[in-house]
Amino acid sequence: MRPSPLALTVLGILGGGPLHPYAIQTRIKAWGKDQVVNVGQRANLYKTIDRLRAAGLVAVRQTERDQRFPERTVYEMTEEGMRVGREWLTTMLSTPRNEFPEFPVALSFVFALTPEEATAALEKRARLLRARLAEIDRELANEAGPPRLFLVEAEYVRTVTAAELDWVDGVVDDLRTGRLAWSYESIAEIARSFPPPE
Repeated sequence: MRPSPLALTVLGILGGGPLHPYAIQTRIKAWGKDQVVNVGQRANLYKTIDRLRAAGLVAVRQTERDQRFPERTVYEMTEEGMRVGREWLTTMLSTPRNEFPEFPVALSFVFALTPEEATAALEKRARLLRARLAEIDRELANEAGPPRLFLVEAEYVRTVTAAELDWVDGVVDDLRTGRLAWSYESIAEIARSFPPPE
């Protein structure tokens, strides 16, 4: 099985003891891990658990039956799951990887907008980044919250978000002052300068 952020998260959560999928999702959210891994669609969580089970990394511990709830399957991590999870964790911590987020893709085609449209879109992004930074700062400043060990990913996200905001502000400034500008004609001229495909 190929490692994934959600698979590593499920193994990490099950490292604390057996749980059913709803409890796994609840704990992911309660621990703030939903800020770094997408658990919005429960179907993805179930598919990930199925793949982990097929790979022998988790196993069914028991099936709970309670008249108040639908039948719940409780999963536990296997010894192989512990070994593989630690291997994935070490690799993910040590090896930078190109993760192909959508923002750089959008930037690579920014010329499809007018400079004014690009400025408005990036100004909106800057506002949202500022709000996100304020939210992270509140989380990190909460003295009643978890210890730093459990917030290092929030520190990382804050650092990356602050760097992105700084960069976006710089581009917006360049767009406003005209240091970064383009027109349909200039784009067409650049396109004509590229050699034709063979």
